[in-house]
Amino acid sequence: MSIFTPTNQIRLTNVAVVRARRGGKRFEIACYRNKVMGWRSGAEKDLDEVLQTHTVFVNVSKGQVARKEDLVRAFGTDDQTEICKMILSKGELQVSDKERQTQLEQMFRDIATIVADKCVNPETKRPYTVILIERAMKDIHYSVKPNKSTKQQALEVIRQLKETMQIERAHMRLRFILPAKEGKKLKEKLKPLIKVIENEDFHDQLEIVCLIDPGCFREIDELIRCETKGKGTLEVLSLKDVEEGDEKLE
Repeated sequence: MSIFTPTNQIRLTNVAVVRARRGGKRFEIACYRNKVMGWRSGAEKDLDEVLQTHTVFVNVSKGQVARKEDLVRAFGTDDQTEICKMILSKGELQVSDKERQTQLEQMFRDIATIVADKCVNPETKRPYTVILIERAMKDIHYSVKPNKSTKQQALEVIRQLKETMQIERAHMRLRFILPAKEGKKLKEKLKPLIKVIENEDFHDQLEIVCLIDPGCFREIDELIRCETKGKGTLEVLSLKDVEEGDEKLE
């Protein structure tokens, strides 16, 4: 799409419009196509790579620039760059039906890829293929939410798939080394957060090798640091406890 703006005689090409409504008025910014989602996900940091111009419009296609007093009333400032950032973060990306469908299909694949990377069949410890996860997502009629991150949606998909198939997050393998004094008491606090204790050795200090759900890692780390006042150690032996080969559904 090519847009001619008579107010400043600039022809904007490859335009993606992001729109926001404030105070009953419409405001738009002109961005480069395919850059908006990169900015929102944090992949793109350079604002100039996203914005075609640091100008706020009421209508990009007609080149109608927003009035200063309207900007102050709606956003509390007339700093166009700051307003562009607000619209870029919270506004609605205007895309055609075909573009929206392509975007949703890509997000669907990305979500399935994250799920396949993070999960295994708990009985065999083997990972599922992306194609198999995509098929399972279609079977539960999962609907992609364009305004939520793919990582957030992947966690939601895992929760839903647990109701229809054998699937869970691949366990992390950790080693704790705890001072003898705090070791026994701390072990009792850690027990509810541990899936499997694979090895336990208690001499001058308590050493445990175990499997945990990745979602518990931060809590375990904080517990060990606080309870041992920094004397205990936590080592990640493997991020994913998996068997070789892909899982297949018969």
